Amino acid sequence: MTIGRHEGRGHDRSESFGEMLLGDLLDQAHELPPDRVGLVVAGTVARIGGRDVQILLQDYGQQRLVPLPGEGLAGGEPLSVDHSKAGRCFLTSLPVEAALAEGVRVHVPLLDGGDQAGVLAVTLEAVDDDIRRILRRMAGLVADLLQTKNDYTDLFFRTRRGEPMSVAAEIQWSLLPPLAMSMPRVAVAGALEPAYDVAGDSFDYALNGDVLHLAMIDAMGHGLDAATMATVAIGAYRHARRISVELSEIYLFMDRAVAEQFAPDHFVTAQMLRLDTGTGRLQWVNAGHPAPMLIREHRVVGRLDSPTTLPVGFGGAQPQVSSVLLEPGDRVLCFTDGLVEEHETGQEQFGEDRLIEAVHRLDRTDRGVRAVARDLSHSLGRARGGATTDDATLVLVEWRG
Repeated sequence: MTIGRHEGRGHDRSESFGEMLLGDLLDQAHELPPDRVGLVVAGTVARIGGRDVQILLQDYGQQRLVPLPGEGLAGGEPLSVDHSKAGRCFLTSLPVEAALAEGVRVHVPLLDGGDQAGVLAVTLEAVDDDIRRILRRMAGLVADLLQTKNDYTDLFFRTRRGEPMSVAAEIQWSLLPPLAMSMPRVAVAGALEPAYDVAGDSFDYALNGDVLHLAMIDAMGHGLDAATMATVAIGAYRHARRISVELSEIYLFMDRAVAEQFAPDHFVTAQMLRLDTGTGRLQWVNAGHPAPMLIREHRVVGRLDSPTTLPVGFGGAQPQVSSVLLEPGDRVLCFTDGLVEEHETGQEQFGEDRLIEAVHRLDRTDRGVRAVARDLSHSLGRARGGATTDDATLVLVEWRG
């Protein structure tokens, strides 16, 4: 369908139907109030014959997909990530279609920078490749729109929050980068438990050119004190990373920041890594943190043991840098001690052997790091009886070569 024709110098500059559709959505995005995103998206979908539009957002516990409320949107009850068509779309990052008596229900992933905020669900009389292409591109634009508007509102946060959240957890979630990133050479995915009461655990990453920077920390204690220490430690890490100091020197920045702000008996265990995504060279330093695990061909082949210095805040020596050359497809699992320890009186530790067993069961050829990290966290949580005396956090990194 041609809306207008402006030809010059032999080039056809006419606006196609798809361009007009997405262009209108883009033109409105600049000054669109967050609570009217659904109305505009539903109106755009209606122009291709779509109805019953849902924008489904992942809850913080990574268990459900929750309909965003708002004018123009269908609403409804939250859907299980593990037991729904929308959940399958979410976990695989691929469109999923379901035949209905009155048409077809199409689920399209809301992808932004490799992260996935949720799913766009639409009902149509019928679908063809043109409709699929338009919906895929529309979902990408909606994901970017949600990400942009998120900084201006509490609407999306409230939608994703499935239960009351502690103040410490509020601080930690505001500190975190997206839980997942997927790029041609590298993928990252993380998970935190308990999602609504996490305090001292945190992680951070950045992809600068060919280099992936990653840090994982575990601040001692619980509640606001631990969350505050984690904030200072991550802030110091980002500062050091952004002024491009050497990997071993990052520890000194973090150590000094924590020591200056907290009592002498306060500390943060930490692990900082750099991965050259062009060559697969992984370098890391350790400050009292559990050693990462190397996963090759979907089996744990060993721990990345290395010399360690004192935890951040104790004034330890500048740490030694260790390195290993990864093979394409290798994955590195970083985790805090809460993932493998159980401190309830009279109960033994959960242990790394059971963590390795869970990795072997869940890390399969056809599964991306985001689905594996999520399921690994939930599986270990169930094995601990759904409770832990400490935060339990993991980050999974894949070098794709």
